[in-house]
Amino acid sequence: MAKLALNKSALNREGKRLQTFHQFLPALDLKRKQLLAARVEARHRLDQHKTALQALHARVGQELAMLAESDLPLESLLSVKSLSVTERNLVGVVLPELQQLELENAAYSHLLLPHWVDPLLNLQAEALRLEVEIQLGTLCLQRLEDALQKTTQRLNLFDKVLIPKTEKNIRRIRIALSDAERAGVVRAKIAKNKHRSLA
Repeated sequence: MAKLALNKSALNREGKRLQTFHQFLPALDLKRKQLLAARVEARHRLDQHKTALQALHARVGQELAMLAESDLPLESLLSVKSLSVTERNLVGVVLPELQQLELENAAYSHLLLPHWVDPLLNLQAEALRLEVEIQLGTLCLQRLEDALQKTTQRLNLFDKVLIPKTEKNIRRIRIALSDAERAGVVRAKIAKNKHRSLA
């Protein structure tokens, strides 16, 4: 660590650093607040999707109880035709969002399969959409958490370390300059008194 110079140029340099730190602080605080609000919103949306998925599972259990007894191969009847995810930038954090999810029902005979397969496929499609939303919401929440942690660390670095250290350096330099000025005045008086006594 370089030794602090106790002169006017060092005072000027530290003053500019302090001014820069004070300019960055409000922007970091605003970013942190925006990330906090976005995290609350993302968590709320994720909870809504999870609740909806649980309600859907309960609905399947009530309305399609015969599914538990069935050994029909129903997994291949529904497939993802296309999935498109866009990205949204929020204060420098890239957040994924579902743009489009297109599902496709396989062709099947309505005479060979039970009547409850159609409503089951509709509920499966809804559940699949919710599961994709939950995965994207979880990723979004994780990215917001990481960004919030970094922003809070930076804010604390400025607020609790860099700004107090710079203010302390400025005080030290001012005290040293003040002492040097006083010593100069005292030396000048002593020199003046010696000059008078010699004359």
